[in-house]
Amino acid sequence: MPPTPTLPAECDVLVVGAGPAGSACAQRLAAAGRDVLLVDQHDFPRDKICGDGLIPDAHAALARLGVLDEVMAAAQHVSHVRCVGPRGGQVDVPGTLAVLPRLELDHILVRAAARAGARLATPVRFEEPLEHDGRATGARLRAGGALHEVRARHVVVATGAVPQGLIAAGMCERRTPSGVALRAYVHHPGLVGRIEQLQIVWHPRLRGGYGWIFPAPGGRFNIGAGLTGSHVEGPGGRGRMQDVNLREMFAAFGEVYAPARELVEGGTMSGELKGAPLRCSLLGARWSRPGLWVTGEAAGSTYAFTGEGIGKAMETGLLAAEALLAEPADEAAARARYEAALRALKPKFDLYETASHVNHRPWLTDLVIWRARRSPRILRRMSGVLEETQSPGRLLSWRGIFKLMFE
Repeated sequence: MPPTPTLPAECDVLVVGAGPAGSACAQRLAAAGRDVLLVDQHDFPRDKICGDGLIPDAHAALARLGVLDEVMAAAQHVSHVRCVGPRGGQVDVPGTLAVLPRLELDHILVRAAARAGARLATPVRFEEPLEHDGRATGARLRAGGALHEVRARHVVVATGAVPQGLIAAGMCERRTPSGVALRAYVHHPGLVGRIEQLQIVWHPRLRGGYGWIFPAPGGRFNIGAGLTGSHVEGPGGRGRMQDVNLREMFAAFGEVYAPARELVEGGTMSGELKGAPLRCSLLGARWSRPGLWVTGEAAGSTYAFTGEGIGKAMETGLLAAEALLAEPADEAAARARYEAALRALKPKFDLYETASHVNHRPWLTDLVIWRARRSPRILRRMSGVLEETQSPGRLLSWRGIFKLMFE
């Protein structure tokens, strides 16, 4: 049995969840001299179900954290996203891209937080916040089968898409996820050099989402299928999933896309097919209350259209840390600063929410691909969406689709 982690009686900031958002927040605060306790319910390294793609916003956040070179030394470098439509048309969109399994990426991030001075304690489970006069003053944590109380001036909840941490913290507004995805790793050295892009496939049999193949280091490939807008919301934030079987959707991916079929049939699956929820569009949770902050995917930091969230998780974690550092003596001002920063990001998330209608109308991707193959300007716009210099609404809103047809 592993030793029970030692927990202090108090700290300045308690960060719950050591994924990209929590580790980024903890690193920034600890580097500035704050006494930070970073806890996670799992020991590291630990797996995390994800597509593992690192797009430009992730590269920018990793650079701010000082770990971009370390990540890129371990990652599979990629130069394009290949978009594949239902009729088989495809276009390669250039971008600053890479793939690194979360098992390795998150371990790099949590080690960087520890090097900055954050105290890491695992495995530790968040039970509930401590409260005094309506303010969170720390948390009850379970470690080694025992409950511990840790006092803290601030508690940062970075517990990801699963809602239990939000519910315990009294911050959950929507229990059901925004989307769901199913992912596997397949080892197939024979496809190295043949699948070199982040490949994303739309098809009527994948309606409501898409399939993907991302090349990872060491002859492995991350293959999966995701569904956006997966749940119909009901009373009290509860709801039900659409009538879609994700395993059948994953199987259909192999039936409609020959590279996926060749990968699965000719490769060796590492582990089992695993599913995970997504929380998107900065919706579904309160962002803060006295003494308590919500960041990362717990706050909905994943893009609805693409399912990408690693970069924005780190970005929101850094925003929380920077607000705390900018207003150390005035918590109300710090919270207002943080929420204003998230509101400033919200229009971009809303555009991706609008663009996600394409996942439910895959025939539209045929049109976009057809035009991009004939227009360098439109291809540059698609690259700009990746680089976040262009709005996806310019291409994938109904107005954008109309312009594509008649320009």
